Amino acid sequence: QVQLVESGGGLVQAGDSLRLSCAASGRAFNSYVMGWFRQAPGKEREFVAAIRWTGDFTHYADSMKGRFTISRDNAKNTLNLQIDSLKPEDTAVYYCAVHRWYKWPPVLEYDYDYWGQGTQVTVSS
Repeated sequence: QVQLVESGGGLVQAGDSLRLSCAASGRAFNSYVMGWFRQAPGKEREFVAAIRWTGDFTHYADSMKGRFTISRDNAKNTLNLQIDSLKPEDTAVYYCAVHRWYKWPPVLEYDYDYWGQGTQVTVSS
């Protein structure tokens, strides 16, 4: 069992940067692929980025390349998402999730087994 708790969201202005974190508890965190998703109001949840257990391989959705950076600290059981040059369209609830298997890259919701409760990011123009 893995528990995930996101933090770092808030109300920011366009152009600002934000660093989201996901604290994981439970077994074998450093063995799993981790990912970030987001869900904007009235839209489907969409994949943002994923990172392999070693942290040396990452994958981003095409629309997220350039401003989003995923990273992890296995010693602290923490997953991070740096978002730069925020835009109003980045407004969404951001979720971290765990993929326990061996698909790479896992980009679909059903690829993931555990989810956090989400953290709200609101970007004002």
